Amino acid sequence: QVQLVESGGGLVQLGGSLRLSCAASGSILSISAMGWYRQAPGKQRELVALITSDIITKYADSVKGRFTISRDNAKNTVYLQMNSLKPEDTAVYYCNLVTMSSSYWGQGTQVTVSS
Repeated sequence: QVQLVESGGGLVQLGGSLRLSCAASGSILSISAMGWYRQAPGKQRELVALITSDIITKYADSVKGRFTISRDNAKNTVYLQMNSLKPEDTAVYYCNLVTMSSSYWGQGTQVTVSS
C-alpha cells in the first residue's frame, strides 16, 4: 500500500506564496508520475501540475508562470511552489501518484487566498 502525506496549505493574501509538499511512502515499485490536482467548492477536480519520471512537466493554463512543480526522487516527494496567488486558486489541493498499475491520492490540503 502507498501513503501520500501532504503539507504546506494554509491562508495567504492575494499575491502571496505557498509551497506544498507531498511525501510518498509504502510499497512503491515504480512511479510514472506525481502531480497536484485541486477542487474548489461546487467544481470538478482539475489538474494543476504534474511531473513524470522523465522530469516532463505539465501545467494547467491558469497556473503557468506562477506555479512550479518539482520532485525529489530520493525522498519520493513532490513539491508545488505557488507564487502570485489569486483568490481563484482557493481550493483543496490533492497529491496524486501514478504507477504502472495504480493511482493513489492524498487526503488533500486546503489553500485559501484572501483578497
